[in-house]
Amino acid sequence: MAEPTIEVEGLTKRYGNRTVVDGLSMTVERGEIYGFLGPNGSGKTTSIRMMCGLLTPDAGSGHTLGLDVVRDAAAIKRRVGYMTQRFGLYEDLSIRENLDFIARMYGMGRRAERVSQALERLGLGSRASQLAGRLSGGWKQRLALAACMLHEPEVLLLDEPTAGVDPGARREFWNEIHALAARGITVLVSTHYMDEAERCHRLGYIAHGRLLVSGTPDELVAQSGLSSRVANGVDDADTVSTLEHDPAVGTVTRLGNTLRASGADAAALDATLAAHTRAEWQVVPPTLEEVFIHHSRRAADNFS
Repeated sequence: MAEPTIEVEGLTKRYGNRTVVDGLSMTVERGEIYGFLGPNGSGKTTSIRMMCGLLTPDAGSGHTLGLDVVRDAAAIKRRVGYMTQRFGLYEDLSIRENLDFIARMYGMGRRAERVSQALERLGLGSRASQLAGRLSGGWKQRLALAACMLHEPEVLLLDEPTAGVDPGARREFWNEIHALAARGITVLVSTHYMDEAERCHRLGYIAHGRLLVSGTPDELVAQSGLSSRVANGVDDADTVSTLEHDPAVGTVTRLGNTLRASGADAAALDATLAAHTRAEWQVVPPTLEEVFIHHSRRAADNFS
């Protein structure tokens, strides 16, 4: 088998007495899109930064592209593209000027040619002279992706890259990510959007610096142990509130006139739904959102 693109074991990072990442172990294969999920402050960004050589771990070991994340951090940075949560380019420079500046920073040959190729690849050619500060969120996102792809990295690390971007722009962005993965580029992405999580080949859920579960979306749903039910016409606010506060019910979701409920104990869930409603509840598979809410609440209980 080919060597994993990213492989870390026991990766740990502390700030004073606070452990931000606690014994992270995981692998990411070549050409794989691996999604990081977890609440804010769970350690996703810190984990990504250790993997790409921007932060030195306090304990553990790891390799990215066969390079040691501690000893070879500088070499890793040259072969990895990192897209941060916040737009980090110069807003008073044009799109082309931003990309040309980055190309100069990397000491690239054929600079003008590479910048032009990046502009065309991400559909930025017609806006090349537009100031970055005047771009919408979706176009800024395209520019940021073009910037981190300019040096032709083998790994992309994307930290909540679509936060605040409209659904159409997010869809276009993910189409591009899948095209890059098909070319053999490995992508590690953190996100809060469940529709984006479903687009990943594999997922990991992090809470309090620990990787709680990892697998394909289908595997995580199947392994969750959750049971879900759906019924039409349950719109009484008092009934919904009662279900939300019942320990047998993990989640309650309103979708128009449809109500979804899930729980870890199928028998207890069914008994509760029958006791509080007259609706006909149908058995349905759990959603990925229900699974991650379940893990989030378990993590809160375990680490509180």
